[in-house]
Amino acid sequence: MANITAGMVAELRAKTDAPMMECKKALTEAEGDMVKAEELLRVKLGSKASKASARVTAEGVIAIAMAGKTGAMLEVNCETDFVTKNDSFLALANAAAQLIAAHHPDTIEALSALAYSQDGFGPTLEDVRKGLVGKIGENMSFRRFRYFDGSANLTSYLHGTRIGVVVEFDGEEASARDVAMHVAAMKPVSLTSADVPAELIERERSVATAKAAESGKPADIASKMIEGAVQKYLKEVSLFNQPFVKNDKQTVEQMLQAAKTQVKAFTMYVVGEGIERKVDDFAAEVAAQVAAAKQTA
Repeated sequence: MANITAGMVAELRAKTDAPMMECKKALTEAEGDMVKAEELLRVKLGSKASKASARVTAEGVIAIAMAGKTGAMLEVNCETDFVTKNDSFLALANAAAQLIAAHHPDTIEALSALAYSQDGFGPTLEDVRKGLVGKIGENMSFRRFRYFDGSANLTSYLHGTRIGVVVEFDGEEASARDVAMHVAAMKPVSLTSADVPAELIERERSVATAKAAESGKPADIASKMIEGAVQKYLKEVSLFNQPFVKNDKQTVEQMLQAAKTQVKAFTMYVVGEGIERKVDDFAAEVAAQVAAAKQTA
């Protein structure tokens, strides 16, 4: 039987971040073989990853990678805000964005299959993800990404790590970047009023119709109220019609015209947008545990 020293345990822990006892067990099972022990821990971390896979990942970061006119924006999710500051998690997110920019995969599955190694895990991005789930102890996932194919100039803006915007443009980059910051602040849904999705317009029309009905106004006046509310909404949510955040005396469209810059499209990702978060009732949880303890007493 191999002599497992404290130094060997410490070395394996430094490589894997696994608990001391798990490192000692792995080394004992591997008869002191460091490489084999590391592989055994990866297997155990992988099993931890599978247990974590059902947990909701509504926190996370947006990562952006640019290379000339091509680039990528990616949302990577985790369970808690604490992990969004973890160096390994951030390295994974940034590396994944760079892989998208370089290889432009079509799906999350194709992205996950790309070659990548980090923190002793690999040889694919998915292997690294699973390894970090076990190492950090939280579920994490690649949620969505967009590849920009070089058909226009690109500029981007990250508001911390939670909001990311990429703007496709022709003209002056400084003005286009100002638009990216404006989008992050004002969150328009389209470039122009004509581009606002029909379902959003109908939802707003429904709300306006209900308000008009409550007002008790005659039908002709109510109809004008409804149309006025819809037109006001369209101006508020279309980028070119919004007052520019740096100078609300002009619209975004007027600012761009003055700068001789054309914005062709924008893409905005907000972390966790549309993900249903679990809200824990801590008091109820404690009460349930106390009740259970009384029953077994």
